[in-house]
Amino acid sequence: MRILGINAVFHDPAAALVIDGRTVAAAEEERFSRRKHGKRPVPFSAWEMPGLSAAWCLRQAGLTPADLDAVAYSFDPALTEPAESLGLNDPWDHLRREYARLAPSFLAEALPGLDPSIVRFVPHHVAHAASAGIAGPRRDTAVLVLDGRGEAASHLSGRYHGDQLQVLSSQRLPHSLGLVYEELTEHLGFLRSSDEYKVMALASYGKPRFLPELRRWVHSTGDGGFRAHGVEWAALAPARKPGTEWTQDHADLAASAQEVLEEALLDLVSWLHAEGGGEELTMAGGVALNCVANSRIAAEGPYRRVWVQPAAGDAGTALGAALHVAAAEGLSPAPMPGADLGRGWSETEIEGFLKEAAVPYERPADIAETVAGTLADDGIVAWFQGRSEYGPRALGHRSLLAHPGRAENLDRLNRVKGREEFRPVAPMVAEHRAAEIFDGPVPSPYMLFVHEVARQWRDRIPAVVHVDGTARVQTVAPEDEPLVARMLDAFERRTGLPVVVNTSLNTAGRPMVDTPRDALECFGSSPVDLLAIGPFAVRRGRFFA
Repeated sequence: MRILGINAVFHDPAAALVIDGRTVAAAEEERFSRRKHGKRPVPFSAWEMPGLSAAWCLRQAGLTPADLDAVAYSFDPALTEPAESLGLNDPWDHLRREYARLAPSFLAEALPGLDPSIVRFVPHHVAHAASAGIAGPRRDTAVLVLDGRGEAASHLSGRYHGDQLQVLSSQRLPHSLGLVYEELTEHLGFLRSSDEYKVMALASYGKPRFLPELRRWVHSTGDGGFRAHGVEWAALAPARKPGTEWTQDHADLAASAQEVLEEALLDLVSWLHAEGGGEELTMAGGVALNCVANSRIAAEGPYRRVWVQPAAGDAGTALGAALHVAAAEGLSPAPMPGADLGRGWSETEIEGFLKEAAVPYERPADIAETVAGTLADDGIVAWFQGRSEYGPRALGHRSLLAHPGRAENLDRLNRVKGREEFRPVAPMVAEHRAAEIFDGPVPSPYMLFVHEVARQWRDRIPAVVHVDGTARVQTVAPEDEPLVARMLDAFERRTGLPVVVNTSLNTAGRPMVDTPRDALECFGSSPVDLLAIGPFAVRRGRFFA
């Protein structure tokens, strides 16, 4: 059975293809349209049909739209209510609900030959839940979904028995932990529904001195739900204008909001465990991208294991919707094979791009050794290998790499990317070495937890140590990422350090590079020393000034 999953509501439009229960492809529309988060430059930007990514998914499997048995759309317009009845001020709500109802006809227009009658609506939070509870590595798990909003709710707690979801709790809007965090993001001068991770980073610079006030607005209710609405942010700290310097008040407000979020999540997790039991928790929804909160749940919560969907935001609902329909059809879907579900390019195709660009390049005996040598000499490397990642994290396929032993490399990379100076970069480490350097959940292949850096290592790898002594770690297993593992080994032989700096291969405001042309354009416009693209190497000094 061939099922195409679609997310086209709110943000991060994406498509995913599941064939006979196996995940074949998944990609976000932004990688094709080159519009960050898939948003158009118009007032109503929270809806976009992922026609380009959907067409690619079909081509990847050699299918046409007419070959599909079902299209799973991760939003059910029958469950929606007018925004005013939900206590929300959303001027585009009526358009969003109308567009969702018309999704079958819009899909048929975007994918000629598609039968609109095969479109099946999957409730938004059920799609999120399936992206964790079905796509995850184990069955019979608890599942926690938290985001800004779905049709009429902002949360789902439940349990998977095999592939069947039992919903235990749901929080009706307007109460939403995700929307509260979005409001704070906007109040602090960042982009709402895009820059929440900047607030998480800024929180490390503050003290949670606004807790008594925030707890009045944000707290769990003890019954699997919570209250989170109507926070008077301006009464706590003045709004920050975009582009201006942040103050200690802003950092303290971010720290306070992060703390009350974590408190509420721990209460929800404890309630879920008391109701549903089990040893494993899976998580999805935009709030599950908060790796600081995830780590606290792993450390203090009642579950032995916590697994988070790498595309935990709305993009992941495309995959979740397809897996939910597959399970409903009795197909017993397989866990997702990894996050590298996007576009890939053969050596011949990559070399064709290099020749077309008239760029001098070489093919070294081992690109991993060449990259390790450049990194050991304190060069910055653009790393373009294999299929692109599904989700917001660069996981060794579309990455910028650097030496972790030079503290100045943090500022250097933030300048290359045009990012704020308080933004951290991540360590990539061989899985078998992680526990001696980092204290936190291992393995951590998707960079969705923070780890305490051992004190004896902080001065050795300062570029990846955040101001609070933590790091957002990606562990690398050779059976999953053999080329990355070889590069890490080669770097350690040269430097004695089993860690490399990893951040996404893009510049501010742009999606991660996806094609060889994207990689060449990024390399040509940024002060990067080496582009490792497939088995080929392009050096700055030989072509670019």
